[in-house]
Amino acid sequence: MGHREDLLEGAKRCLLEKGYARTTARDIVAASGTNLASIGYHYGSKEALLNQAFLAVTEDWGDAVGPARREEVEAAKDPVARFQKTWEQIIASYEASRAVWKLQLEVVSRLDDDEKLREAIRVPQAEGRLGLAEEFAGVDAAADPEKARVAGLFYQALVAGVMIQWLVDPETAPSAEDLTDGLRAILENKS
Repeated sequence: MGHREDLLEGAKRCLLEKGYARTTARDIVAASGTNLASIGYHYGSKEALLNQAFLAVTEDWGDAVGPARREEVEAAKDPVARFQKTWEQIIASYEASRAVWKLQLEVVSRLDDDEKLREAIRVPQAEGRLGLAEEFAGVDAAADPEKARVAGLFYQALVAGVMIQWLVDPETAPSAEDLTDGLRAILENKS
């Protein structure tokens, strides 16, 4: 790897260990084995590097969770069974990816004060929604972009909400079965 890639990997490690606000340029240099000048040369600023590293951490989570049980999820032909299998997969990833979720919350809390960060994640967030729709709902974004958009919005809202509940109290956070029963209750309510 070159300095650019080393910096990115070092910044990812720092973000997961220290968070966004507490990561310094010196931390990144120490974690990457590079030098301070490399940050400016390759990324322009520490903030630009951290923004890129945050996106990479998020993408890494999606890559790790998405394909892990793809066959199992796809084998569930019934949409409700597929929903439950998907949530079993997502919830099973929470303990191993606690640092990712803490980082997500920290970054969201910074958005009002950091327009560059907001801009850096705007497009990847929309792309992530489509990825969620394709990976977890089986919706082909190219064939039906509107269906993929709304399915992605739905999954993204659920992922964030379940993640927050899990961070607060894993003992009372919803299980995949709880979410599936809730979905059934909503679909069956014809009042």
